[in-house]
Amino acid sequence: MGNAARLSAAVLIAFALLAPAQAASFHAGVAAFNRENFNAAGVIFGRLAEAGDARAQFYLGFMYETGRGVPQDYVTAVYWYRRAANQGETTAQCRLGLLFDKGQGVAQDYVMAHMWLNLAAAHAPPPARDYYARLRDALATKMSRGQIGTARLLAMQWVRVRERPVVIAHP
Repeated sequence: MGNAARLSAAVLIAFALLAPAQAASFHAGVAAFNRENFNAAGVIFGRLAEAGDARAQFYLGFMYETGRGVPQDYVTAVYWYRRAANQGETTAQCRLGLLFDKGQGVAQDYVMAHMWLNLAAAHAPPPARDYYARLRDALATKMSRGQIGTARLLAMQWVRVRERPVVIAHP
């Protein structure tokens, strides 16, 4: 076995061993968030979000959008939502769509709002899917047929982009 193959095998083994630790860490972040210990949640989610965890990126975006444990900052919320949304995280896609609708953290853009809400509705589990579809359809009442067509085309062309997982060393 060559050095490159040994290194690849070692990286895969290390990731397999640390993946449960990252999952446990994510659940610890959710538990801290639910206890309203936003400082602890922010630290946990920040570490995981930087490593590419879409769920943690969503939570961090939500914390910045709502000012929980961090200063309210729509631009930073958009940054984290976009990273998660690009990976297919449907709740982040919905929240990003709503920020485009309101023009918070981004220029108001109904076409982009509709695209993100459409993607969220298309990929979410049934209860959320219906809610996201209602949001998308309500937004469509503010749009021309041409804008809706453009938004649908963008949604059809969208491709999920997974961030490369980064193995995090836990202190």
